[in-house]
Amino acid sequence: MSEEQGKHKTIAEMASANEPIEFESAVPKIRQELLKWNGWGYKDSGFRVNDKSMIEFTGNRYPIGNRELPYFTKWCETTFDITWDMKHTSQNLPKHIPEPILSAELLEVIKKLMIDYSIDGVDRLFRAHGHTLREIYLLKYSSFQRIPDIVLWPKCHEDVIKIVNICAHYGIVCIPFGGGTSVSRAACCPPDERRTIISLDTSQMNRILWIDRDNLLICCESGIIGQDLERLLRTEGFTCGHEPDSYEFSSLGGWVATRASGMKKNTYGNIEDLVVRLRMVTGRTEDPVITLERSNLVPRVSCGPDFDHVILGSEGTLGIITEIVLKIRPLPRIVKYGSIVFPHFLSGVCALQEIAKERCQPASIRLMDNEQFQMGQTLRPESGWGGLILQGLKHMYITRIKGFRWDQICVATLLMEGDVAEDTATQERKIYKIADKYGGIPAGEANGERGYMLTFVIAYIRDLAIEFNIFAESFETSVSWNRALSLCRNVKSRVARDCKVHGISKYFISCRVTQTYDVGCCVYFYLAISSNMENSVETFEAIEHAAREEILANGGSLSHHHGVGKIRASFYPEAVGEANVSLYRATKAHLDPHDIFAAGNMVSGNKSKL
Repeated sequence: MSEEQGKHKTIAEMASANEPIEFESAVPKIRQELLKWNGWGYKDSGFRVNDKSMIEFTGNRYPIGNRELPYFTKWCETTFDITWDMKHTSQNLPKHIPEPILSAELLEVIKKLMIDYSIDGVDRLFRAHGHTLREIYLLKYSSFQRIPDIVLWPKCHEDVIKIVNICAHYGIVCIPFGGGTSVSRAACCPPDERRTIISLDTSQMNRILWIDRDNLLICCESGIIGQDLERLLRTEGFTCGHEPDSYEFSSLGGWVATRASGMKKNTYGNIEDLVVRLRMVTGRTEDPVITLERSNLVPRVSCGPDFDHVILGSEGTLGIITEIVLKIRPLPRIVKYGSIVFPHFLSGVCALQEIAKERCQPASIRLMDNEQFQMGQTLRPESGWGGLILQGLKHMYITRIKGFRWDQICVATLLMEGDVAEDTATQERKIYKIADKYGGIPAGEANGERGYMLTFVIAYIRDLAIEFNIFAESFETSVSWNRALSLCRNVKSRVARDCKVHGISKYFISCRVTQTYDVGCCVYFYLAISSNMENSVETFEAIEHAAREEILANGGSLSHHHGVGKIRASFYPEAVGEANVSLYRATKAHLDPHDIFAAGNMVSGNKSKL
């Protein structure tokens, strides 16, 4: 076969020949061509206020695209006392982009690597941040003190080794950049770092190296993003099953580096359950081999500590993850949605706990509290793609016949996957029987499907909110079942008290249970405040910090799946214990003796100023 013919082989042909699969990613190398440089997601998608003072969602990528949202408009006006003519328009580009700290000698050395690079200001800025409130505020209204000095796009494991060797020789910092969806400030450059900083963008290192159909394994380079991985697997009749809320844009390497969790973990597992083998380039450049990897591909070993679990959750501080072997599964033949209305949050949590205890959880089950349910009801047009009330479950039936209070009800959404209709039906019957025990009413498939479709839309809300002085963020935790309700109640009370202390009269705090386990659950909070103060971001961060203190005081974890980064680093010793901090530092010193991977996550006290 000629080289030209080889370039035009189909995905299926490459997969059947077990050749590395190269493809055009849904997100281009120059990401700002498709994605917002100062906000979430696609440039053509998002919430905006039109000339009728009505919120609408632009673009046609999502079900509510090109639709006006009158109920959401009214909800925002009522909840936050918004005046739509008081828009705080964001800057086109920051007035100041720091000049690169990059010597002519080093640039020449980098050029000789024959690895794509850029010192363009916007390219560097795009890779200087993730998606916390502070980072987005800086992009829209201020500037960063420190950003990467140069961006490099390696295409394979060997390219990464070359880059790390140069970093060691010239005293350079290397911060990996995957999908850029971090919500922990993990990608931010420490502001006092005076060494040259390379942003190692893994996006061009995104091939599928092989698929093993017999053993249900796939080997991928770490830069592949979720939507690409799933699309390519589906063409072969498989799925990875890992779907975090950031799945459209986040990378496989990022999932590993943060110990990510997906909404369908009940069926497919969290990322640590899916990983079979990892490959990471360390900073031990004096050693003959600087790659950390296990020698075999087996389901389990008993050979001392599993050092793959040292890489998992390392947040870019121990090395560069380059290749991952994952478990895959055949595509399910049956995919079915469902939903249940409960009289209050207590009954919903009790039902989810029993469903977990009986081991009949569907692929995903999520429980929204009343505040989140009420908000979700508004994210619909006046007609058409309707909400719960318009999808067959009548307000009168819930409130007058069943006696539910509209200001207390909550809703669980279900996603069931399987291969045998009878098995799925049996699981469904068990779930609804348990729900009935706690007063739950089945609310139909359409409402369940709608709930999951909204997952990818909600992330766009903050970009609109911040333009009208609404400052918002999400944060999460894991907690045992016996403390889940008190944790949710006490965190909400703490937020209410602290908002009053800071003079915040208009705010929103809600929670949902997103993942369930035998011993507990993951709880996800949404917090938003309306503030016209000059220090609004700091005020929000103080309230969120206090909420995190309350979470820890009530037995919650520091994070279930977002990671630590810099934003939660001050809590890290309390969360894991001083002995574990010492063990992490010793591991860091051994694997990265030159402090190449100096992102400053987990143990650093660095905090940028506005």
